[in-house]
Amino acid sequence: MPRTFTRQCPHCTRQATWPDTPTYPFCSERCQLIDLGAWASGEYRVPCESTGDATDLAAIEMPEDTGEDEY
Repeated sequence: MPRTFTRQCPHCTRQATWPDTPTYPFCSERCQLIDLGAWASGEYRVPCESTGDATDLAAIEMPEDTGEDEY
């Protein structure tokens, strides 16, 4: 007997069951695409603080292009 998992869709809170729902944990492709769009537009972000190290992207200096090949 296969095991099933049921949980609420993160977008609309309808029930989604795995493995019956191919877009699990979302209830539909529509909810899945809405969530993907939110990630792509920057609505979801992971908070972080600048460390001030040289690993900061703003602090990294790119070498100038001299037009000569280095090979």
